[in-house]
Amino acid sequence: MLQSLHIKNLALIREEEIEFSDGLNILTGETGAGKSVVIGSVNLALGARADAGVIRTGEESALIELVFSLNESQMKAVRAMDLPTEEDGTLLITRRISQGRSVSRVNGETVTIRELKALAEILIDIHGQNDQQALLNPASQKELLDEFCGETLAQELTRMGEQHREWQDTQKRLAETEIDGAARTREADLLRYEIEEIESADLKEGEEAELERDYRRMTNAKKIGDAVGAASHVLGGDSGSGNLADALGHARRELSQVAGDDESVGDLIRQIDDMDALLSDLSRSMRAVEDGLVFDQETFFRTEERLNQLHRLQDKYGDDVAAIKRAAKERTERLSFLENMEEERAAALERVEQLTQQMRETCGRITEIRRKGAEELAEKIRSSLVDCNFLDVRFVIVVESHEDQFAADGWDTVRFDIQTNPGEAMRPISQIASGGELSRIMLGIRTVFAERDDIDTLIFDEIDAGISGRTAWRVSEKLGTLADRRQIICITHLPQIAAMADHHYGIEKGLENDRTLTKIRPLNEEESLKELARLLSADQVTEEVLSNAGQLREQARAEKETRRKSGGKKRKKK
Repeated sequence: MLQSLHIKNLALIREEEIEFSDGLNILTGETGAGKSVVIGSVNLALGARADAGVIRTGEESALIELVFSLNESQMKAVRAMDLPTEEDGTLLITRRISQGRSVSRVNGETVTIRELKALAEILIDIHGQNDQQALLNPASQKELLDEFCGETLAQELTRMGEQHREWQDTQKRLAETEIDGAARTREADLLRYEIEEIESADLKEGEEAELERDYRRMTNAKKIGDAVGAASHVLGGDSGSGNLADALGHARRELSQVAGDDESVGDLIRQIDDMDALLSDLSRSMRAVEDGLVFDQETFFRTEERLNQLHRLQDKYGDDVAAIKRAAKERTERLSFLENMEEERAAALERVEQLTQQMRETCGRITEIRRKGAEELAEKIRSSLVDCNFLDVRFVIVVESHEDQFAADGWDTVRFDIQTNPGEAMRPISQIASGGELSRIMLGIRTVFAERDDIDTLIFDEIDAGISGRTAWRVSEKLGTLADRRQIICITHLPQIAAMADHHYGIEKGLENDRTLTKIRPLNEEESLKELARLLSADQVTEEVLSNAGQLREQARAEKETRRKSGGKKRKKK
């Protein structure tokens, strides 16, 4: 579960830390106090897009830290991602957002945004108005049903995806055989010419670099020869006077006259002899270079023409020898295809028929699994919706097959239909659900799925949109029931929901040193009661309103006690 949230220099928050507990954690505050910043900060820490605009004015960076305690299933999943874990199951996620960049870490190890988002799917479910709107999308409804159907369906969908990809590739290959004879002949002739052009060139790896080197030497032969000749003259390579060779010889003769008077002079003579040997080697090397500059005009023209041939091939087929050879291979394969087109077409037609039959069978199994799962899921959702004050609700999941309209996930469309009032027709939820109804439908669905997954923490934002009165109380009871088995964090403005809190936090906005600040703190019993009264009142918190708040709190406690006695307060074991 989420143990704590630390926020620094984010929006209107200077630095705040919230320690959450299990059960139902409720956050309340005046409109505009900054409740959305709390959910936003969790989303940012878990990989949501961030920009410098979220950094508190005047600060260089913002920091968000989340501390989770992992259950056994989550520990295994995190380790499977090759991310660091602590033995006690503690997981620390940090994200620092600066101008132009952000850095995220998991237990001190830097991670990518993609890794963060994958990690988020293991740790937490966050539900806001965007998720409720997504529920209206048939594709999202199909995803929910497929998730409920589990591994059996997942295996069939994997098989269908592979079959569909091959079917599309084979259809493309079949379409390529629909070319008239004249066009096929023209293309084949061009391919033969290009293949012959490449193969006759007899290309060799590294040849171009060697040719370029030789071409430069031949082009600059006179300049190179003049430079080498001048250097040879200076070093004593010819009969010039005052050069290095003469200087070394003169120095040796002078030293030889006194060699018997001092042993160290002998060392000097040996060094001169070494230098003279090196000079002789250098002179021979220079002569070799000069000899290598002698070439005939035919060699030059042959080198130039070969380079031009290589460059023409590169312009047509690729930047290097490997690319040109790949081009030849592709053309050879295409030519073979054209020359054997009738056989290719027959093979493609046969394979398309085989794959079509395989996909029909796979789609049939997918439809069967979905329809069976749809009945079970629809009943579970209907029962959950009754708890959310849809007392006479009917809910069905319609799975319609569109045979031969193949897609990677089968040929089904999925639609959630609902009837909230007796006597009305069943309609898609997108046509009849108000904002309040949609919030409750989402809560009902999430309650069903919460019983199936290993995620300990659910966050609800705007789950109370558009509801009030008895419906609000039933939603409160539903959240309380869900919190018996999961950690729930819920932002609300309804007193009925706030009254059910196991832990209550207040979000306040105020001024400090002429700067607007948002602060978050846990509320004690008395403060929580006053906050309930504020939510109940239109303006002033009177003694009568406080009394109503107290009654609401007692009603919530009684409901919790009833659940406890009936065995409802049981945390899910992992």
